[in-house]
Amino acid sequence: MTTLRDRTAEQAETPDHTGTSGHTGTPGHTGTPGHYSTPGRYGTPLAPPEALRPWITEIDSINSVGSPDFGRADTGAITHVPDAATRLVFRVLPDGGTDVVAIGPRTKASYYEEKRLPMCLQLRFRPGAARPLLGVSARELVGRAEPLESLPGEAGRRLARGLAALGPAPDPDAVLARMAELLPDGLTPRDRGERARDGLVRAAVEALSTAPGRDRPGTVTEVARQLAVSERQLRNLFADGVGLPPKHFARIDRVRQVLAGAGAEGNPRWAGLAHATGYYDQSHMTAEFRALLGVPPTAFVSGRLPATRPCGPGH
Repeated sequence: MTTLRDRTAEQAETPDHTGTSGHTGTPGHTGTPGHYSTPGRYGTPLAPPEALRPWITEIDSINSVGSPDFGRADTGAITHVPDAATRLVFRVLPDGGTDVVAIGPRTKASYYEEKRLPMCLQLRFRPGAARPLLGVSARELVGRAEPLESLPGEAGRRLARGLAALGPAPDPDAVLARMAELLPDGLTPRDRGERARDGLVRAAVEALSTAPGRDRPGTVTEVARQLAVSERQLRNLFADGVGLPPKHFARIDRVRQVLAGAGAEGNPRWAGLAHATGYYDQSHMTAEFRALLGVPPTAFVSGRLPATRPCGPGH
């Protein structure tokens, strides 16, 4: 059987254009220039097991028990960057027990005190997967972190009960195996209309995403025309499948590409990065970055961040 460790080096079969996972600024992000985590990575990024790939694009896993400083006082900050994806977070808590939290799209960055956890799995949903997996639309979760058992409908509660039955400190592979068992049989689109809507959402996400080496993403008007839908239909598809308006999704995706580019360069060349990610110029990029992350790019990469606050549920 393929284990979580075995999948570390695997690549997901299709790109995740809802952005990579939203934690960054792990303990190394302390203010020293050039010493910050590549944005979007929290722990070890993993390809999901085959059974989960239709709905899950990526899994982030951390296991602090073996760390030499596990159990000591907090040592740093965690930055949650803007993220258009909906996620499911399963955690083993320091004082025992587990919880499962649904986290919706995050429109702006937030900065929290670091919390040490024995184990945490963060599963990123593909566009359109929130409703069948959790029983709610992604739009209902924007900016929220909700315990799974508190969501309306039976889907989320059934998943929460099944995971809770694993006991106080389950193995990560056991969590993923149970998830695959608990997924509803009807997750795949059941008719031609559902398949068409699912395909449109994914095509729109792809067309509005920024990626290195490709042309600039289309405007909402252009993408709607390409997909032969009205702009109103496109906005409705995005609201239900992604949770955000198309323009807001595109803003978040583009600033995340700036973060990824800055993380890949030891000394980011901001003007070139602005051009590569489709901004009008560097000042345009800086304004967008500040609006979404609270500080300009140069401050972010040097660790000069807004004040942190204590972690709450799901953070």
